Amino acid sequence: MTEKLYLMISGVIFALIGLFHLLRIIFQWPAMVGAWTVPFVISLGAIMVAGILTVWAFRLSRTVA
Repeated sequence: MTEKLYLMISGVIFALIGLFHLLRIIFQWPAMVGAWTVPFVISLGAIMVAGILTVWAFRLSRTVA
């Protein structure tokens, strides 16, 4: 596997993670960890982190030969 392919796959995975967190907020899907209900604010943070990682991965994939 080349570095470029690895970065592109990583970018797609991070984009999907961000998309699923966005859908969780839009459709008000609950998330539970044990007995704890995960607040939607955590999903907002996850969207931002996943978005940053997505952009970073795709930018790096363009610079790799």
